[in-house]
Amino acid sequence: MRLRALLDTDALGLRLLGGEDELDRTVRGVMTTDLRDPSRYLAGGELVLTGLAWRRDASDTEPFVRLLASAGVAALAAGEAELGDIPDDIVEACARHRLPLFAVNERVAFATITEHVVRQVSGERAGDLAAVVDRHRRLMTSGPAGGGPDVVLDLLGTDLDLRAWVLSPAGRAIAGSSAGGAALPADVCARLAGEHLAATRTGRRGPHRVTVDNATYSLFPIRTSGRGAVGASRDVRETVLSDWLLAVEADAGDWPEERLDLLQGVTQLIAVERDRRDAARTVRRRLAQEVLELVQTGAAPAEIAARLRVAAPVLLPGLGAAPHWQVVVARVEWEGGEIDGGPVAQSLLEEILVDPVAAGPEPSDRIAVAHTGDEAIALVPLPAVSSEHDGSETGLLADSLLAAVRDPLTPGLADDGRLTLGVSASVHSAEGLRGALEEARHARRVAAARPGRVCAAGHQELASHVLLLPFVPDDVRRAFTARLLDPLREYDQRHRAELIPTLEAFLDCDGSWTRCAARLHLHVNTLRYRVGRIEQLTSRDLSRLEDKLDFFLALRMS
Repeated sequence: MRLRALLDTDALGLRLLGGEDELDRTVRGVMTTDLRDPSRYLAGGELVLTGLAWRRDASDTEPFVRLLASAGVAALAAGEAELGDIPDDIVEACARHRLPLFAVNERVAFATITEHVVRQVSGERAGDLAAVVDRHRRLMTSGPAGGGPDVVLDLLGTDLDLRAWVLSPAGRAIAGSSAGGAALPADVCARLAGEHLAATRTGRRGPHRVTVDNATYSLFPIRTSGRGAVGASRDVRETVLSDWLLAVEADAGDWPEERLDLLQGVTQLIAVERDRRDAARTVRRRLAQEVLELVQTGAAPAEIAARLRVAAPVLLPGLGAAPHWQVVVARVEWEGGEIDGGPVAQSLLEEILVDPVAAGPEPSDRIAVAHTGDEAIALVPLPAVSSEHDGSETGLLADSLLAAVRDPLTPGLADDGRLTLGVSASVHSAEGLRGALEEARHARRVAAARPGRVCAAGHQELASHVLLLPFVPDDVRRAFTARLLDPLREYDQRHRAELIPTLEAFLDCDGSWTRCAARLHLHVNTLRYRVGRIEQLTSRDLSRLEDKLDFFLALRMS
């Protein structure tokens, strides 16, 4: 489609500020951004929508416009919601670079323009996608009549013979085409998500091609299109752990330009759906924030209980019994500390806490997550425990959460980010909620003391020495472990005697000579010689409980 056609569509609220001689330019797509340098995401021919959050002062304008012009974009459309009238320096810079400039009325959502451009461009450049959009306009409508991304993905399968899935950053299958048989295995989803995050962190432009189990997949990023959405952030680290991706079982490297345009159009449609889902979570987020504020300010249990009674039917519609509650705390931290990790942690919890067997089109409706600073706090409702309950563990387990998200999310954190999770026990009353919050926060601090980019700890670990170790000052930890373990390490380096592994195995076997010798494949006399050497070098006696405990703690803190 041409720029002139956009200007002639009154519903889009576009006003031309410059570039009247360039209105016959062809628009091949649309992109929403507030990045100061969006060039790596541009292929040329786009209508670029911006809320101007990248502009701190007039000096930022020239580099931004120059990058757009060099990338060959069709035009720039700037929203009036942030600054009112578009600043003169933007008008002048666009004129210098012969870049058409539109002002977007503050009453018009960027999603409206995105939907219109995708529909028109797809109709002109890819008739098959136009058929998808025309036959399923429900996708873009609000309310329960909308078909969601599954509808478009099913049609990609039936009309174009393409199997495709929408995945979360943690590898959860959010939507998928029903054509072609079984769903994508969970381990493949996790692998694809991890490969996508790794490529995104290195700045590679999508689609990314990955081969898993002899099948080739092309991975397309799905960036939110709403104004003010997380996807419009300035730093890739603010979006890498929250953006969805579209995985297509095909090698896009051989595709013609029209087919690539088709898939880009699909990602933009799904991005609008993502914006709508995020908007629908507003009520649940507000409930979580209200409960959290009451708990943290020491409100009366009766007041907290009243708020929980309001939250229960929203989070568990149709459930007659009062639920139990569990608290999960997550923290996303980046080196340097200049990036607010709270919104990303909030988005992550809303994805990873979904029960994989939950029924319904949007199982994350059952989770309420608030955030403050770098921390996000999830209020997770659980069905009431019956009187016949046998006392076994219920609800979310830290180990299960960690196993589900560690592999896919670690590449997105690269070498400068960390995600730590803490999980509380379940509580059945407002009186227990404050304790559950503190328990989850303590567990998260225990997780933060462990090595690794993604770590988690549960309430079960708070009843042991593990709770104390993270709070020992670093200089005390270093001095304590050095005094006990450095002589053994130095001896191992000189003689390859493996005293440290022997010590670990001996303690793990509770001081049993026969079990330890069997584990290490040693004769008992050889084991006795090594233990004797350990005692000689450290002046300790491994038959004494106090010395065993000191060695145990030193190994844990090292």
